[in-house]
Amino acid sequence: MDFNYQIAKYMLGAANLKQLPDDVGVEVAFAGRSNAGKSSALNRLTNRKSLARTSKTPGRTQLINLFDIENGNRLVDLPGYGYAKVAKSVKEHWQKTLGLYLQTRDCLKGLVVLMDIRHPCKDMDLSMINWALEADLQVLILLSKSDKIKQGARVDVKRKVEKLLRDSMNKSDQLTISTFSALKGDGVSNLRNFLDSQFEKKPDSNEGTGE
Repeated sequence: MDFNYQIAKYMLGAANLKQLPDDVGVEVAFAGRSNAGKSSALNRLTNRKSLARTSKTPGRTQLINLFDIENGNRLVDLPGYGYAKVAKSVKEHWQKTLGLYLQTRDCLKGLVVLMDIRHPCKDMDLSMINWALEADLQVLILLSKSDKIKQGARVDVKRKVEKLLRDSMNKSDQLTISTFSALKGDGVSNLRNFLDSQFEKKPDSNEGTGE
């Protein structure tokens, strides 16, 4: 099934997990270091210039922002992580919150991790990916801003990231990796296909429901 992401509507911004909507339906979350291009990816996906707020000041967004795409399906924009000028206490709070969200949110079925193709696989990126895999989530890694480097370099970085993750991560068969450019459209179809596959996982067919 092809989902229409252009109908996405902002729902709410949650400062903590208690403020999230009921844990039903299907969510796919977007994560990444501050300024990795999460908001730009969401805006490109939905063909909306300002659905997700973009900022030239990394680390400004510190809410879990949810977007409804009907029938209980939601896109989730997680706070950016890893920016040096954010206070240590804020970093620690969001690191704990993100870990709990990935590990305890039953309706979360997939995670999209954006990494700047020029600076991939920082420690927090690897922690985020590992948390998701341990929670049995399907993970799509987007090597963002691919338009910033030449084609040969894109291929080389993608190959190196694939090898690193498959050598170092358990459950690496749950990983998919793609280059991505919100500006040029590189990888947008891969993103849509990944989201479609996750949103097709209807709640009444999920394993572990006890029914």
